Amino acid sequence: MGDKIHQPLGQDRKPRKNPAGRPKRAWSTLLFGSVAVCAVIGTAAWMAFSGSRFDTGGTVVMLDQPETASTETPVNDTTGPQQPAGSGSGADALPGDDAALKTLHGRSGAEVSTTLGEDGEEINKIVPVKRPDNRPVLLTPPGRIGQHPRLAHLPDPAVIEETGAGPLPVRGPDGERAFDIYARPWSGARGARVAIIVGGLGLSQTGTQYAIRTLPEEITLAFASNGNSLQRWMQEARRQGHEILLQVPFEPYDYPANDPGAGTLTVEAGADSNLADLHTAMARITNYTGITNFMGGRFLADPEALEPVMRDLAERGIMFLDDGTSARSLTGQFAKTLGMPFAASDMVLDATQERGYILSKLDDLERTARRNGIAIGVASAFDVSVDAIATWAEEAKARGIEIVSASAAAEDPEK
Repeated sequence: MGDKIHQPLGQDRKPRKNPAGRPKRAWSTLLFGSVAVCAVIGTAAWMAFSGSRFDTGGTVVMLDQPETASTETPVNDTTGPQQPAGSGSGADALPGDDAALKTLHGRSGAEVSTTLGEDGEEINKIVPVKRPDNRPVLLTPPGRIGQHPRLAHLPDPAVIEETGAGPLPVRGPDGERAFDIYARPWSGARGARVAIIVGGLGLSQTGTQYAIRTLPEEITLAFASNGNSLQRWMQEARRQGHEILLQVPFEPYDYPANDPGAGTLTVEAGADSNLADLHTAMARITNYTGITNFMGGRFLADPEALEPVMRDLAERGIMFLDDGTSARSLTGQFAKTLGMPFAASDMVLDATQERGYILSKLDDLERTARRNGIAIGVASAFDVSVDAIATWAEEAKARGIEIVSASAAAEDPEK
């Protein structure tokens, strides 16, 4: 061994010869690269021919359109409106889109077939049919509660029907209700809850804009059916996260000396005339969870006049919120009989237009909520009312009060 004992091991070995014709690692690298390329091409081809993708909000965006529909027997084939009311303007476009995308319900504009899997489970196959303009559409899944925030200003075609008066709310093919679709979610936790409804929006352009900009998104906004630019303001309110109601004028006891305005429903008008006026009012706006009254002491206490109105609202899947100004109102009894969502206000917050008075009434509302679990207050969109409510709401949330929407405060026989 001699001096070689001090040499590092292996240095005396001769390098091994590479067998002829055998690449050192090239074949494995080539094979791996080929598999990766095939995988990428296969994935791209699948995405191209499948014609759809999913976003994180549970909405399916149809990117392409097959030429033929499914050969299976469809068990449910319903076609919704091709263009929702109010969605044709540039204001309805989603961020980043060149133009507004149309929305269809998950069971609209498609053929739906049901088969049984190996374990006996039902498998629903939805095959899109030819679209008139072959443009992308947004599909919303059936049975959904609430709207995707980016679509909150658009009417859901599943709960809209086109009539001679205009778009009106209607129960969807799978029982969907506007009351659920347009509802603002809440925590569902126990504790003191307060719902505040600010009405009269749409009557004053500056006042409406100020209320939408100033009030926290948890506050429910009620738009007067005889207001101006209602669809525009509805879209703005929905984009800001507000739940909305439609405020309809009803006949008071001292009518016409005290006139609620154009389109007032009266006892003497009769059912046909009142329903026509109601539908005209309801068609002026979309995306509301229900109706609330403006005045109406006499009308709401007359069972013959009130019954056809409440029945129509119940069949359309929306709620009624009574502002609590009439002690003789029969709306609660009819709502219970007809099985419709209902809520009644505990107090008017701004009978006196003075900040200190309004804040004291809001404190009374909080005490009622802590005692009963829930309390509802109504106010009008005067600047002093809006400012007081906005300030109080932020402070109340810090005290553990949850501000909820009108739908969250309603009694719903279907839940």
